[in-house]
Formats: sequence, structure tokens, C-alpha cells
Amino acid sequence: MIRKSIPFSEAEYQRRLHKTRTAMEARGIEVLCVTDPSNMAWLTGYDGWSFYVHQGVVVFLDRDPWWWGRMQDRNGALRTVWMEDSRIHGYVDNYVQSTERHPMQDLAANLGAMGVATAHIGVEMENYYYSAKAHAVLTHELPDATFHDATALVNWCRTVKSGEELAFMRRAARISEKIVDGLLERVEPGIPKNEIVAEIYRDAITGVEDGWGDYAAIPPLLPSGSDAAAPHLTWNGEPFRKGEATFFEISGCYRRYHAPFCRTLFLGEPSDILKAAEAALVEGLEAGIDAARAGNRACDVANALAAPLERANITRGERCGYPIGLSYPPDWGERTISFRAEDETVLEPGMTFHFMPGLWMADWGLEITESILIKDEGPAECLCDRPRQMFVKP
Repeated sequence: MIRKSIPFSEAEYQRRLHKTRTAMEARGIEVLCVTDPSNMAWLTGYDGWSFYVHQGVVVFLDRDPWWWGRMQDRNGALRTVWMEDSRIHGYVDNYVQSTERHPMQDLAANLGAMGVATAHIGVEMENYYYSAKAHAVLTHELPDATFHDATALVNWCRTVKSGEELAFMRRAARISEKIVDGLLERVEPGIPKNEIVAEIYRDAITGVEDGWGDYAAIPPLLPSGSDAAAPHLTWNGEPFRKGEATFFEISGCYRRYHAPFCRTLFLGEPSDILKAAEAALVEGLEAGIDAARAGNRACDVANALAAPLERANITRGERCGYPIGLSYPPDWGERTISFRAEDETVLEPGMTFHFMPGLWMADWGLEITESILIKDEGPAECLCDRPRQMFVKP
């Protein structure tokens, strides 16, 4: 008998399925084809590095979900999804990266056999994992179906976390703290960056006492000096240098749940410009955390952050936060709400965000961030617990 490795209770998966079906009915969708691996995992528990080929979960209003993917990955589904084995289907390997046939032909044939070839079908149009070719083939093979853009339908169902999910995120936060503690201790002038990243991965994967570490959806980001003006650089073999600030953007991960956490380290004596920016950023962070209350709006958080930065003559045009939780590469965000001036989404208890007001100027950068939880009452809770500051090593 195959041993299942299912991270959540049956009641938790039924809760998620109910939310998704309610959202489907509200939009007139009878069948939902989910191809985002984060949404697949959230709905069924499926966990495998197979998202480089076409795969998905089909959600129905009147029966259990149906997992669909490459035949060799069916064995992974048998071990990780909560559904019965009869709800798991693998397509043959000659569909994979073929110029003669496409996996969506197999999906369409199976949907036809299930009697839903004329249904209202939702697909995740704006998604890393659902290609233009996939959509073209699926719609061609099901000419009598009515297709709906269901982008982010499941993502929005994920915004409020359950107690079971929050327990995983708190474990991820402990791992994030461990990573930051380790890099602050180890980084010195002359040490190559790749050696520090190796230790970051060691801390991340060994985890903490109550939680082993999973791989994060984004690799460590750690540009230094003028390169820190670019927010998404990873690492190289160059050494850390005195007189430079390096921001470290990392996240602990436990069973695919993340708690991103960023801190900046300066080797030597920081300039007055950096000190002033740090003070304004920390003031804005604390104001934003105070504004991140149930009943307030996402824009209230962004506006609270903006005021101290404006007083310090710092112009920052980017959004400053996004929802987090379960995710796969290439992003640990949930791609729904944004902390920015025009987003009036009302915050609810149980929502979790990476409050991420990084400063990326012409020739320097500074990141001090928090993963936060919207509570029933009062300001948001920070999942990690480390000083909110730019760290300095003389």
C-alpha cells in the first residue's frame, strides 16, 4: 500500500474546495482547470517538481477533483494528493515536448469522456504554467465548450489563511530567523558571496527543531554597493567589501509555505544618506504595520509607509507588499492584493503579506522587511522577530 504524505486534514481540504466551488458558481464556471502548481497543491496536496511539463487539477461542482499530468508523475500524485487513486490520471510520454501532438489533446479527450465537453470551463490565462499553445489546443479540441478566464480565482480563495496554514508559516519564519542570524554572523570583508549562499542554503534546508526546510520559490538575493540598486540580482563569486551595504532577501520555507524576510548589512561606517534612509524606512515600516489592521485597506498600509519617506525626500514608486503563503518557483507571492495607493482591498483577519518597502536608488539599495499577519484586532503581527534595522559591522 502506498503511504500518503498529505500535509493537512481532510476538513482543511474540504474547506478549500468549498471556497473554490463557491467562487466558480459566482462566475458561472462549471469546470475549473487549474495549472498553477501552488493552486494545485493548495487544493489537493500535490507536491512535485513536475511543473516544467503540462499538468493540472480539474475542479468540478459535483465530484472530487481530478489530477492530470505526465504518466511518470502519476506516482507522485498517488503519494501526495488526498483524492482516491481513481481520480489520478497520467498521459503517455510521447505527448511530452512533442511537435506532433500536445498534452492538451489528452486533457480534452478526458473531459469529453467525463461529459463536460460543452461545459463552461475556467482556465488560468495569466499564469506562468499555461501557455498560449496550450490554450489554443484546448479550445480547438473542445469547440462546444465556453471558456472563461479564471486567472487568480483560486489565488483569491487562498488569501485568508487557516490555523493549519499559519502553523506552517510560523515554522517558515523560524527558519528565516535562523538564516538571517547565520549570515549576520558569517559575512566579513573578503569572504566570497557564494560561500555565504552555501551556508544560507544549509540553514534553510536543515531547518529548525520543529520544522525541516523546503526549497524557497526564489533563490537568495544579495546585491552589494551600487549593485543593490537592482532588486533582483542573486550572487557571484565576488567577495564582500568594506564600505558597502548588502541587502539579503531570503525566506524560510516549510512544506511550501514561506515567510520572506529581508535585512541589510553594512561593512564599515554607513554614510549619512544611508542612515537617514534607514530611519525613514523603519518609521514607515512601523506606521504601515500599525495601519495593517482588519477593516483597513491595502492602500492605507502603502500610504502610511509613504509619509515618512516623503518627508525624507525619498521617492518610491513601487508597490510595497503582496500576499504570501504556499508557493512554487518562480515567485513566493500569491499575485492578488498589492500594498499600493490604488488598491482598496479591505484587509481581513488571517491574511498574510510580505510588507516589502525596499529602496532601490540610483547607486544604492536598502531592504528592511517583515512578513505580517492581519489579526482580529489591533496592528499586524510580524511573523519574524529580529531587530528592525540596518545592521553594521565596523
